[in-house]
Amino acid sequence: MTALNLSTRRRLKQLPQIASVWEGDRRPLVSGLPPTTDWTDAGTEPQPNGECILWVDGSQGMVRAMDVVTPDTGPEAVVRTLLRAMEHPHNPNSPARPQKIVVSDRELLFFLRGVLQDLDIVLDYVPSLPLIDEIFRGFQEAVSSRPPQLPPQHAEDLPDKAIDIWHDAPWDVFADHQILAIEINRWDLTTLYASVMGMLGMEFGVLFYRSLESLKRFRQRVLANESLEAMEEAFLGQDCLFVTFESDRDDDSNDVDLSTLPIDAIEPVFGNLHPLEGLRSFLYDEEAAALLVSLEALHRFLRQHHSKFEADAFPGISSRYRIPLPDSETNQTTQVSIKVSTMPDLATELLAMADAEETDDVDFPIVRDDLVPANSFLSLGVVPWEMLDVLRSGTAEHYPLPNVKVAGDGFPVVMIQTSRPKAKTLIEALKAAGGLQAICFNPGADPLGSARYDLGLFQTGNGDLHLFGEFGDDDPAHIAARKKWDQRCKKTEGCCGLIIAKGLTGASRGDPQFKDMVALFEARSLTSKELALGTLQLHLAADWL
Repeated sequence: MTALNLSTRRRLKQLPQIASVWEGDRRPLVSGLPPTTDWTDAGTEPQPNGECILWVDGSQGMVRAMDVVTPDTGPEAVVRTLLRAMEHPHNPNSPARPQKIVVSDRELLFFLRGVLQDLDIVLDYVPSLPLIDEIFRGFQEAVSSRPPQLPPQHAEDLPDKAIDIWHDAPWDVFADHQILAIEINRWDLTTLYASVMGMLGMEFGVLFYRSLESLKRFRQRVLANESLEAMEEAFLGQDCLFVTFESDRDDDSNDVDLSTLPIDAIEPVFGNLHPLEGLRSFLYDEEAAALLVSLEALHRFLRQHHSKFEADAFPGISSRYRIPLPDSETNQTTQVSIKVSTMPDLATELLAMADAEETDDVDFPIVRDDLVPANSFLSLGVVPWEMLDVLRSGTAEHYPLPNVKVAGDGFPVVMIQTSRPKAKTLIEALKAAGGLQAICFNPGADPLGSARYDLGLFQTGNGDLHLFGEFGDDDPAHIAARKKWDQRCKKTEGCCGLIIAKGLTGASRGDPQFKDMVALFEARSLTSKELALGTLQLHLAADWL
């Protein structure tokens, strides 16, 4: 058993001892209790998602310390929380040592007796802990009083309608400036304005704005490249209902390509945004009903007119549909008349707004992301100098850099592995753009959230910037690789390269051999300071600006 250090014991014994009895316990949490606050399905038995450690002053009726741990965390965590309760308690408590501690778990009691010896604290077992019981009852009452994510009468139909939209893939048809008007004239709504997200494969979903004013105001603020704080305020200031699509797999990374997942791994998420309410992740009855008929009307409109929007066409089209809506009170189905119309004039206006902003910001380059093939294998690494000589004289296409300094453990390289045809296409695209001039890394940020990125960029001979990788700035693997990259480039005085390899789907996937390497472009490494772009922000159209 791990014991406290003698210095820690001396420090604790110096705390004033108060005539209080503290209760301590460790209890399973369920979805809906801290730190999670929602049960996703009111009809599903909640499942444990962690354990809560509580230390409370039973005499004063106050929580002194609280922590949440995973179920496999050892009993030492209980002691860590107890020490915090003594030395750094929650306000308005003061540091102190209790006269007595009671617990309702005999194993925990024996553990504490071994750890807390010589601290003059009486330890005892009791069958129940009234104050902690009351705290957890309060948690559960708070959870049970919250509404479910969807009203029960729409809990099945609304996700089904959303999956229909997923199959329709409206983002393959409409850009985000091509707005559809959906006339409802019910539930205090006249018209919802649908904006589709996902044409560039980033976030997939549909926003249903309650007013054109809200839609235009948000787009203007995004285009203005405001600060992250201002963008967060703009995001929360939208007035709309929404459905977005996510992966329901816990082990998927944030940058997973949803389009590659099976349909049973796609989960629709519904919510509401309003300037006075902010983001709400559940819907009330009338909101769910409005979203239900809007999704069905959009589904029918796409099915009827899909062919008319080929080649980026957005003609003026209008259709009316009668959408069945179940009434839970009367157990009958009513027919709701919905009109769906394209808004080509508004699309022209919004596009012109974006074009004008780009014209104003001619010195702020757009980073293109159409150079590197999708789903390529990417890595930062090094090629030993003797192996580099073999590669230079081998079968790979070689685009040299004069006066390469030989120093350090090798030549720093970015490796891109893809299929043979895509590798050839990438090589030709680089040659057409004037070759590879520089490899750079620059900070980036999502103005709609707190995400930060380290952006890998290629600068081609014609001056264009091309995105080759988005790396989370908290990714430990990338942080380590990037650190080594910088060290190696410093030793080579900025000499680096790009290796393009084939064999993405073969046995050498992720570990290309010499025979797989089809091209070597040698280039210069540039720092973000030398680029002088500042922090690039993710544009509404999923471009980095």
